[in-house]
Amino acid sequence: MHCVILAAGTATRLRPLTAETPKCLLPIGSQPMLERIVNAVLRAYVHDITIVLGFEEQKIRNFIAERFPALGVRFIVNPEYASTNNAYSLLMARGSVGGDSLLLLDSDILFDESILTLLTGSKHQSCCAVRTAGEIGDEEIKVRINPNKEILEIGKHVALESTYGESIGIEKFSQEATQLLFHTLQKRVITERRINELYEASFQEMIDAGAAIFAEDVGMRRCMEVDTAEDLRNAELVFAAQ
Repeated sequence: MHCVILAAGTATRLRPLTAETPKCLLPIGSQPMLERIVNAVLRAYVHDITIVLGFEEQKIRNFIAERFPALGVRFIVNPEYASTNNAYSLLMARGSVGGDSLLLLDSDILFDESILTLLTGSKHQSCCAVRTAGEIGDEEIKVRINPNKEILEIGKHVALESTYGESIGIEKFSQEATQLLFHTLQKRVITERRINELYEASFQEMIDAGAAIFAEDVGMRRCMEVDTAEDLRNAELVFAAQ
């Protein structure tokens, strides 16, 4: 299994903190988010890691070299990071992943490490980690499922009244599904020039074509995305001691 961590964005909503610092290098307690994520991936026994870079890429390279000097992380650069979105960044990792199965993570999430073992140990070959506990807002990436917990719809557009929960930005795909995902991204991002869309749009196209992607409920395990100064304060309260 190959892990791809997306860390190309500019995080404008967190400026001035992110004016010269990638969001994933902001500290939560004594550890930056990226360090927490890489440690969690390694403890889930996944050691092939690619990080997709963009904004202030050298600072992330230097950080990984300092904190994980023996880890052969691969770096891919999205040169169009300022004008594209995470679907474009994920497509950049296609050659690095090759024919492996995929563990995909956004670099601005904090989570209990057991969520990774929940996904990697899931009976479902392709699945998304989904938070069903707590409030789900209009701006969240939401999922609608069937009785077997197979995802029927995924995206911000999913109606709140039919929502099962929030997709938190951690996904696992089988080898076959990974190849289909990259094929779909290639079609949408390059052929159709949808360069500024989220990767969930490709998930949805795969689902519409018959691919089976399941929702794995993370239960009471902690998870949160950091987008704003308020998120950062909440993250300090919840995760700083960890």
